[in-house]
Amino acid sequence: MAYTPDKPALPVPIEELRARIPGWGADLDPKDRPAVPRERFDPGASGAHWDFPDRQPEKWPRERSIEHAFLPPVFGTSCPPKGLSGAIRKVAYRRYSEGRAAHWLLLIAADRVNVVEANLASMVSLRPDNPITETGILSEFSHHGLSSRLGKKRTDVKHLWLDPIIVGGPWVVRGLLGYHLIRVVRRRGRPRGVPTG
Repeated sequence: MAYTPDKPALPVPIEELRARIPGWGADLDPKDRPAVPRERFDPGASGAHWDFPDRQPEKWPRERSIEHAFLPPVFGTSCPPKGLSGAIRKVAYRRYSEGRAAHWLLLIAADRVNVVEANLASMVSLRPDNPITETGILSEFSHHGLSSRLGKKRTDVKHLWLDPIIVGGPWVVRGLLGYHLIRVVRRRGRPRGVPTG
């Protein structure tokens, strides 16, 4: 079990391991270990005055790998999972081991969903994101952006054409959606059968 000095029990008996894995347990005999004269097993020599560290209080159910019996004594609390991205993260931790690709692919998908959630939250807030200042596009003109890329054999030049699409694409889509929404609202507000001319 993690975070305790107790040695966990082997899932398979030693004899079976020796028969199945050639050379397993070759260093169990102290005579076969070159470091034995200096080696000293003293769990109390760590300087810790506890058998198990004090646990941090868990204010909401935290995600935890299925490999672990419980959360570590201390864990981060700055970004609690929320929304659809939080639900995806909880599924990744609840259903899949950290050794499975599905676990990590779900966490990557949750990060992408979180970006969309943050963009949508920014759109409805009183202070939306400012793409001009937050993307650093102004520094491209004031700090020799183009000359620092061309002729320097930089690898990021290969995806240079993609950066405006990734950064500006969501803003263009938002603008088109806003324009379409305004047209729909104006059409519905206009009385039918009344000439517009």
